[in-house]
Amino acid sequence: MILAGDVGGTNTRLALFARDGSGHLKALSERSYPSREHDSLESVVALFLKEEAGRPDGPAGPIEAASFGVAGPVRRGRSETTNLPWVIDAQRIATLVGIRSAGLLNDLEANAWGLDELGPSDLLLLGAGAPGAGGNSAIISAGTGLGEAGLFWDGRRHIPFASEGGHTDFAPRNDIEDELLRYLRARFGRVSWERIVSGPGIASLYAFLRDTGRGKEPAWMAGEMAHGDPAAAITAAAQDGRCPMASLALDLFVSLYGAEAGNLALKVMATGGLYVGGGIAPRIRERLQSGAFMEAFVSKGRMRTLMETMPVRVVLNSGTALLGAARYAAGS
Repeated sequence: MILAGDVGGTNTRLALFARDGSGHLKALSERSYPSREHDSLESVVALFLKEEAGRPDGPAGPIEAASFGVAGPVRRGRSETTNLPWVIDAQRIATLVGIRSAGLLNDLEANAWGLDELGPSDLLLLGAGAPGAGGNSAIISAGTGLGEAGLFWDGRRHIPFASEGGHTDFAPRNDIEDELLRYLRARFGRVSWERIVSGPGIASLYAFLRDTGRGKEPAWMAGEMAHGDPAAAITAAAQDGRCPMASLALDLFVSLYGAEAGNLALKVMATGGLYVGGGIAPRIRERLQSGAFMEAFVSKGRMRTLMETMPVRVVLNSGTALLGAARYAAGS
């Protein structure tokens, strides 16, 4: 029995896994909790264990291993989460669960571990790349923040490694992005890629277009943004064709997402492929397939030919990080 967790700034998902007859991980139960309604990961885990114990068909046996992917840097079994006021300590979690030790890894590293558990229906191909492409891979995921990780190819298998590349400095590619940088610098000071390629980033792009006179905001759009998730409202209005400025913001987001995905792929020489994960990508798959993402991905000057050899796939399975945390706990 394996306890796995995916700890995000919005939700914390916990699940129990076991190996099936073919050796693949099978989820036995799964629950999701709003992260900000709890003061620590320990409180969420304790609640999960209590709820599982109360089920008539509760866990068939003790938990033998546990691992958690967390949205933030992990050092020596400890993490101060980036978008939550939590300090997570692996040993405290292990004591709570009743095991000797627990795994703690960056959430994108957990996503990377989960890729081998996916099937063809879990992936959407954006760019085919070269036939038989192999070597290092990478994964980038926009959601509450922007996560990035690499997968080193050692000649036999991929070995995931964490990164905090989403917090590197944003670099504009053209005049409008020069203006965007100045606009965001006035608001935030330093501007990282996460400020733009994320859910809050979609809202910032929309605000930039509105405040620089590149469109008129309908009153109903302002109301929807004020009474709900601004990024979700903008995305829905863009995809429904109800708000031209929202559509412009989403198009700009897709292009910037592709540009930073290409930056990551270059930095780790991801000739084995680039994966696009996170909660946003599956919801805007038609926009990602429009061509703007891939054009931004390959537009790297003299490196364009190299970029065109790299396959690009969208991860459609929202449980990939949970699968990866469970795989890590099981000893890979």
